[in-house]
Parts: sequence; C-alpha cells; structure tokens
Amino acid sequence: MVTPAAPLRIVFFGTPDFAVPALQALHESRHPVVGVVTQPDRARGRGQHSQPGPVKQFAARHGLTIVQPERLRDEGFLETLRGLNTDLGVVAAYGRILTDAVLAIPRLGLINVHASLLPRYRGAAPIHRAVMAGETMTGVTIMRVVKALDAGPIVSSAVRPIGESETSAEVERDIARIGARVLVGAVDALAEGRALETPQHEAGATYAHKIDKTDGIIDWSRPAREIHNQIRGLHPWPHAYSDLQGERIILLRSEVERELPGARAAPGTILDAHADQFRVQTGDGVLRLLMLQREGRRPLTAHEFLAGRRIEPGARFLSSRSAS
Repeated sequence: MVTPAAPLRIVFFGTPDFAVPALQALHESRHPVVGVVTQPDRARGRGQHSQPGPVKQFAARHGLTIVQPERLRDEGFLETLRGLNTDLGVVAAYGRILTDAVLAIPRLGLINVHASLLPRYRGAAPIHRAVMAGETMTGVTIMRVVKALDAGPIVSSAVRPIGESETSAEVERDIARIGARVLVGAVDALAEGRALETPQHEAGATYAHKIDKTDGIIDWSRPAREIHNQIRGLHPWPHAYSDLQGERIILLRSEVERELPGARAAPGTILDAHADQFRVQTGDGVLRLLMLQREGRRPLTAHEFLAGRRIEPGARFLSSRSAS
C-alpha cells in the first residue's frame, strides 16, 4: 500500500473574483489553507464605501485566517507570514508584485495561476489583450513565481478556445474555473515530488499591458473585425465607446457583417438605424451594433436604443477626444 504524501500547508495570495475559484478549490482539497493574504479593503461602488474584496469575503465566510498588509515589506507582516509555517504559497491575481522576502518564506516557494498560455501574454491583462487581439485560443498556466514578471518555469497548463463573440468577462469566468482545477493537480504533484517544471521559451514571450480607459476609444478607420474584438475584449471594463450626436455611447455587443459591393461611406457613418438594424461603416467592413448604453443609463438592445432616438441619415460616430 502506497502511503500518500503529506498535505501541504498553503498560504494564498489573491484579491478579486478571478481568484475565488482557486481559493475554494484549495479549501476543499486535502491541503489546508493556513492563511489568506489579500489587499486592504477599498472604496467600491457608487457610494465609494470601504468594502472587502471577493477573496476576503470568501475567506471570512469559511473562517480562514486573513492578512491584509498595506506594505509587503513591513516586518510585522513578514513575521506573521513566517508564523504560519507554510509549505507553499499560491498566487491568483493578488495585484501586487511579491518581494524577495515574501518569496523566501514558504518552504517550497510560490506558484501562480496565470490566465494565459505562457510565455504569451505575461503581465496584468492577459485575457483582455488576447480577446482584443482576436486570439482563438487561450488557457491557464500554473507557474513558479520568480523575480522576473511571469517568467518562472511552467508546472502545468490547460488550453481553452475563445469564441468569436465571447467577451473578456465570459472567458475570465471559465478560465478561473479551469485554473482552479489545474491548480489542485499541480499542488498534489508538488506534494508528491512528481511535478515537472519546464522553463519558458523567452523568444515566444509577449506582454499584456494593463488596461486603461483610453483603450476604449474606437477608431472607426480600423477594420470591423478589430473593432468587434475591441468591444468584446473591453467588456466588462472599461468598455469601448464613441461619440454620437454630442453624446458618448458605450458599445457592449456587436457582430461583423459582410460588406456589400458599392460605394463605401466614410468610417463611422451609420448605414442603417431602424428597428434592430444598427449598422456602421468601418475602415474595412460593416459592424452591426447589438447592444449599447448611454453613459449613466442601463444597457439597451439596438431596437430599444433606436426606438428612443432619431438618427438622421449620414450621421457619424466620432472617436472620443477624451477618456475622462
């Protein structure tokens, strides 16, 4: 009879919704989560009241030890971390770069749940950037945390297709679920001493820079397919947007249509605006808008939007000049 390897004492680093499935999977595994490190409570929502993040809420509901350092270099935090007597650290969207002192504390180091197939899309916004780039495939990678950004050896990974109309929100929810499953397998492998850590190929590395609100400005001279990818890639934040008749309009859903032969209108020109037909000329092809939102209002289908707004023939969407 084979004696199972001893479970690992885990300290978990995470903050947003994406990290919750990973924490839940660990909590339900044979490996005890002896501490949860999450960012301090922040002002959230319209009222800007201080609220705990999703990971803290989960940890509190399940009686897990919660640590919320303002600074990772504080000796008090480091002493608390040492006192947890951890075997392994697990990171999932914590939101801060870990210090050398933190990396040195868990006996087996730390591993990270990263939402891409490394070495592609290292960095802060791998899902958004992959969808915006029109990628048809993504995945999740469990990799060892090293000092260089997302550059550590790969412990395990899983592939996940991206549908041509899927948003970043939809892909992220599924990647979080897949990542949780792959993570537990990786932790088991580390506990049993059978994990294989494969170095990344630096030549294939790309970076997914942090998303900014200015990423939402639509340039209608671009091809319809690229604008469609921008719209779905920036959902749920910061959204793609454009100015129409002096008002900023947020674009939530779209689809690419085949352009019929004939004279081409200027990019941004509205070709049809009646019933549920809301079609816009781009630099290459036609984009049909399916769901829109006026700032501060609720999302509307194209039919609802057009029922409450008269759009004159030849009206154009214009690129917003400001992202404020």
